[in-house]
Amino acid sequence: MALGIAALFRLAAAGFVLAREGAFSLVDIDDLPSGARLGVRLGRLVERRSALVADRGERITAALNKLGPSYVKLGQFMATRPDFVGEDVADALGKLRDEIEPFGEPAARVVIEKNFGKPVDTIFTNFSPPIAAASIAQVHKADVIESDGSLRAVAVKVLRPGVRTRFHRDLETFYAGAKLVERMDPAMQRLKPLAVVDTLARSVSMEMDLRLEAAALSEMAERTQGDPGFRVPKVDWARTARDVLTMEWIDGVKLSDPVGIEAAGHDLKAVARRLMQAFLRHAMRDGFFHADMHQGNLFVDAAGDVVAVDFGIMGRLGQAERRFLAEILYGFIKRDYLRIAEVHMEAGYVPARHAPEDFAQALRAIGEPIHGQPASDISMAKLLTLLFEVTELFDMQTRPELLMLQKTMVVVEGVARSLDPTFDMWDASEPVVREWIERNLGPLGKLQEAGSGIADLGRAVTSLPTMLQHGARIAAQLSDATRDGITLSPETVEAIGRAEGRGNRWLTIGVWVAVVLLAWNMFT
Repeated sequence: MALGIAALFRLAAAGFVLAREGAFSLVDIDDLPSGARLGVRLGRLVERRSALVADRGERITAALNKLGPSYVKLGQFMATRPDFVGEDVADALGKLRDEIEPFGEPAARVVIEKNFGKPVDTIFTNFSPPIAAASIAQVHKADVIESDGSLRAVAVKVLRPGVRTRFHRDLETFYAGAKLVERMDPAMQRLKPLAVVDTLARSVSMEMDLRLEAAALSEMAERTQGDPGFRVPKVDWARTARDVLTMEWIDGVKLSDPVGIEAAGHDLKAVARRLMQAFLRHAMRDGFFHADMHQGNLFVDAAGDVVAVDFGIMGRLGQAERRFLAEILYGFIKRDYLRIAEVHMEAGYVPARHAPEDFAQALRAIGEPIHGQPASDISMAKLLTLLFEVTELFDMQTRPELLMLQKTMVVVEGVARSLDPTFDMWDASEPVVREWIERNLGPLGKLQEAGSGIADLGRAVTSLPTMLQHGARIAAQLSDATRDGITLSPETVEAIGRAEGRGNRWLTIGVWVAVVLLAWNMFT
């Protein structure tokens, strides 16, 4: 596929900005092909002196913010792909937040009026200047008048003007970069760089329709209704459109403020445990989780509940992936490495040409060092990171949904330990994992599987009359078609003639047998 000239120029310009901010100094060139090594060395020549001493997270943040919202979003997304960019760079990108300059209240009012066809003051009262801004949108606080005349506080998220056009253009650049990477290093095709950009494009396209974020928020609210210690804001659907999302205003303390949380009378250890259990419950029980759970998107309300906001990036896991996650965690807890290997192979993640015993041996090298250590010193997220590194040796194909899960777990675990430095990941996770195992792999799960099988059989039986009617209709059509005899198509007659002309008796017999059988089936 040809690479667009304009996209290549934009790619070169982005590379120059990244090089100036010292981003290339983070790249380990030892494993790069010769052409890529040369490119990185040339990039280092234009590096600013101040970049030499800056923190690597600051370097990348500065570079991506200069390049604009699309690149900020790309950086956040690539933080979920340590297999692609490396652990060091992924850690640096994980620090990236898209807190950028707001686009102002007047422009936000124009967007709202365009979406609803009426002035902002007829929809909201006390509409504030922007209180937070990100790469995609910014947030305002406002009031709405209830039917009884009282005021209700709401948060109004407004899409950044022109952001769709900007992202569409920049995505072309990202695709050009992915194609270039595959051409320069064919080994990179295993990591599917084009698929990475595809996933980013789908994610961003959903983020740019705020009705879809509202739907994700609503779905999460339904799934978590009644969950202890966790909730999400309510959507105001009457005041939500493609470029505007209105939801309940959350009065609470951000999880980035442990001192404030304690001052509000909450137990930091309990909040950390509540957060981790909520995330695992969503991932394992529901297969639907918030994939951007950094401190800025999490609050503690007056009741001590964790409240999540900003549902632009969501992760989904199928039943097979959920079972995979539960069984590998349980396997490491029980030190059953052969079972973990078998789970990988049953899921089709590791090719069957590898012996499960060999894979179990590699898994033992991961699991054994963690046993005997204090539980608070063991990171489940790092364990999963090591697991994915080992699976590469056994030809495990990249699984974007599992990588997003693993990176989200890194973030959630980091948030929990920022609240409680002695946080015991295993102790907090064990009740949720055990409950899932008992419900899905124990007697109750087997009964549910049996019930599902009976339901499938029932659906097949109920569809039988429709299938019979369909068969009768086909038979009637064939009868009508053959009432005046069978007419062979010119192509069939020509094929028979060619066969006879070549003297290929067996081919001729075969063609005529096929014709006779067709006629027999039509008339009987």
